[in-house]
Amino acid sequence: MSAAETTAAEPTAAETSVQAPRDPLPRAGWRVVAAKELGDHLLSVRFVVLLIVLGLAAAIPVYFAADQIRSLAPQASGAAAVFLALFTFSVPEIQNQSVFTFIGVVAPLLGLAFAFDAVNGERSEGTLPRLLAQPIHRDDVINGKFVAGMAVIGLVLASVILFIAGFGMLRLGIVPHASEVLRLVAWVLVTFLYVALWLAFGLLLSVLIRRAATAALVGFGIWLLVTIFGGLITNFLGGLVAPAANATPDQILSSLQLQELITRFLPTTLYNEVSTALLSPSTALVGLPGTIGQVQQAQQQIPALLTLDQSMLLVWPQVVALVALAVICFAAAYVAFMRQEVRA
Repeated sequence: MSAAETTAAEPTAAETSVQAPRDPLPRAGWRVVAAKELGDHLLSVRFVVLLIVLGLAAAIPVYFAADQIRSLAPQASGAAAVFLALFTFSVPEIQNQSVFTFIGVVAPLLGLAFAFDAVNGERSEGTLPRLLAQPIHRDDVINGKFVAGMAVIGLVLASVILFIAGFGMLRLGIVPHASEVLRLVAWVLVTFLYVALWLAFGLLLSVLIRRAATAALVGFGIWLLVTIFGGLITNFLGGLVAPAANATPDQILSSLQLQELITRFLPTTLYNEVSTALLSPSTALVGLPGTIGQVQQAQQQIPALLTLDQSMLLVWPQVVALVALAVICFAAAYVAFMRQEVRA
């Protein structure tokens, strides 16, 4: 073969550049974004402040509960699930609140604080167009920010719960049984899911509202409305459907079930019901019975301790509702972010 034929057979540089496949975008771009966001969260002041706030919110009722349990130690000798009483004991000094109710009020602040400026903060600083110009998929940005928020929330919750458990063992001198540890782990996972719901809601506000300050005001206002005034609102709505004075027992039960359904529109109600069932093995019912016959059966039922799987079956609808709310909030934030126009 001559030199001319060899040269003609070899592709030119232009043809090589056209035929060469382009480098695909990295599939784990969300990991890069999540690692960067996680580092920023851990080094931020808000992380330290929220860790202290949640720690105090859990430590104060634990301290009083431990004193009450120690004073009742002779009567509680040999009783089951004494260690879990640290989390469920109602403390008179703080308006009969318990550890899990305090955490249920304060923990949503974690989700809102780590998400209200996740997207609009980048937009206001002018870094969002440059971030999206990187060789990553667009959805890697919102996925990475959500994963980073969940990671730091899990770290805070694990630290606080381990502190409570260690303090309880030192204060009471009680080592939890394996069944109590499993119930505590299940409760921590449910708490993590509950805070993830507020994280997804804060991320949705960050996508829809341009200014971070406005998103924070709306998010914390809704948190205040749900956790503080939600019970007053549901009680008012429940009073509107209250049974008449001459109502039959079936009508009274139906009215009470409707009032209970109204209260379950609040995520705090769902979380409190799940926490009660998981942390109190003696809880056999978290809602009203469906019929008068079931009411009579519940009154005649012999008190017994449920296993963990029985307690989970008891509150499985509430857990599914929390999962659904979290998925809806994150899906709405995802769709809104993917459809938004980002100008350089």
